[in-house]
Amino acid sequence: MDKALIRNFSIIAHIDHGKSTLADRILEVTGAVDIRHKGDQLLDDMDLEKERGITIKASMVRLNYFSRKFNKEYILNLIDTPGHVDFTYEVSKSLAACEGAVLVVDAGQGIEAQTVANYYLAMENNLQVIPVINKIDLISADIERVKKQVVSVLGFKDEEIILASAKEGKGIIEILDKIVETIPPPSGEIGNPLKALIFDCRFDAFKGVVVFVKVIDGEINLKTGLKMFHTGKIYKIEELGVFKDLKYSNADSLTCGEVGYFTANMRDPREVVIGDTMTDVKNPCEEALSGYRKLKPLVFCGIYPVNPADFPELRDAMDKLKLSDASFVFEPENSQSLGTGFRCGFLGLLHMEIVQERLEREYNLNLILTVPNVVYRVKTKEGGLIEVDTPAKLPGSQDIDEAQEPYASLLMIVPVDSIEAVCDFTKSRRGVFVSNEYLSEDRVKVVFQIPLSEIIVDFYDRIKSITRGYGSLDYEFKEYVPTKLVKLDIMLNGQICDAFSSLMFKEKAMSRAHLLVGKLKELIPRQLFEVAIQAAVGSQILASEKVRPVGKHATSKCSGGDITRKRKLWDIQKKGKKRLKQFGKVEIPQEAFLEVLKI
Repeated sequence: MDKALIRNFSIIAHIDHGKSTLADRILEVTGAVDIRHKGDQLLDDMDLEKERGITIKASMVRLNYFSRKFNKEYILNLIDTPGHVDFTYEVSKSLAACEGAVLVVDAGQGIEAQTVANYYLAMENNLQVIPVINKIDLISADIERVKKQVVSVLGFKDEEIILASAKEGKGIIEILDKIVETIPPPSGEIGNPLKALIFDCRFDAFKGVVVFVKVIDGEINLKTGLKMFHTGKIYKIEELGVFKDLKYSNADSLTCGEVGYFTANMRDPREVVIGDTMTDVKNPCEEALSGYRKLKPLVFCGIYPVNPADFPELRDAMDKLKLSDASFVFEPENSQSLGTGFRCGFLGLLHMEIVQERLEREYNLNLILTVPNVVYRVKTKEGGLIEVDTPAKLPGSQDIDEAQEPYASLLMIVPVDSIEAVCDFTKSRRGVFVSNEYLSEDRVKVVFQIPLSEIIVDFYDRIKSITRGYGSLDYEFKEYVPTKLVKLDIMLNGQICDAFSSLMFKEKAMSRAHLLVGKLKELIPRQLFEVAIQAAVGSQILASEKVRPVGKHATSKCSGGDITRKRKLWDIQKKGKKRLKQFGKVEIPQEAFLEVLKI
């Protein structure tokens, strides 16, 4: 195959700017899908993606495109990527397998925070970027305004911008011709030793682990003995091919510049490392590819099975899920309240929510999640440095010299008339104003430094509400800053329930304590005994409520008679309830754990 006719490109954009719809039209124009059987979000193969209307997982497909303009047939390898900030890792690893990217901007909404973030991500990978203004058919489209934004903010020339409507199929041919004209063919030589990048994987019940690779140098065929550069493991290829027309298609070989897949009877998902380099056993390359920058999780929480007997199934499910989501990390953990489970790390709260739903749907599990926390750092008086990602790891206050919390650089693009409300709200979350820049007459870019713990739960929803849906944000971890850190414990009848424990800024503890205690009073059902709910920091009780016991008429059979008989029965009942309170186990419904997450 002539590599001069190969183009590897990705589609990047802010969430809901039309990436998946554009990918659908490209599939139809190139004949990869029968027009009679067309559907929406063809590359979004998860039910969860179709229901939510967002792309969660990057998808790859090989297309054949005959360009009338250049009178040649080209091989296009398209990778559709997510747009939400929580799935930036999917975008970054997809871009590493490409030479170019199509940057999509909504003609109605204009440039958003993730548009800027994804553009810089593409530039870091030295990609050729093609700007496209999509949704020009909308009544709310303001093409000239958005054009000015693309030119002034991203530095493109007016004539470089392509106008398109993915919904109506306008501008698709122009985009494809621009791809073959401006995106360079892949580099590399077929005569060099084999060097291939593992950029994605998935688990197939029949094939085992399916590994997606981009061949940088050399050639892979069915007789090639493959060796993983970092792990040193050797594999014999069982199946080799490309993902063509939305299905696996066998091939005899993959040469430099091509993107395809292979299987090698791998049944353990932990054998594969995303970003590793594959080479030939007989003629190995001298050095590995740079791979991917390892992303650190920003949000941690515990995941436990409701039924403890489901723990082995949960462990297997997490191993398989990690194969398709390398940014998800986990390690075993024990809880006094919930038993054996896993401490899991995520890139954000939406990422956490999606992982939970995928585990429950795809692997038929019933799960409980604990309160999410960010990773704090604690300097001990002995001179040590501890990373605290769970309340149980926080040392006693007498051993702490200094506590530090992670700060993020927060970039928001909001309407001009909302800037005052947005700034006031961000400052109420301990944000520190850094700068602002007017992108147009009605859009402004605002940058804040803010504690990561303040933005992981409901910050995005509140910004959307304040800006009437027109605001967007992107954040990136910056540094650790000294803080006043406390552990807030919830006690039920004097026993600490570690599932509800959380770490927080000292001045927020009082308001959080009253919120938690009030919510738990509503959610915990009445027992045969009184339940005392208390929120405490150390030995100091900050808030307290009681759930009254279920009433029982102990003297219902005593109609009249001496009052001493009734008092005797009441005393017996009182002692029984006191004993129940001492030894009885408080039943906490699963909804209580889920509701506390939303506070």
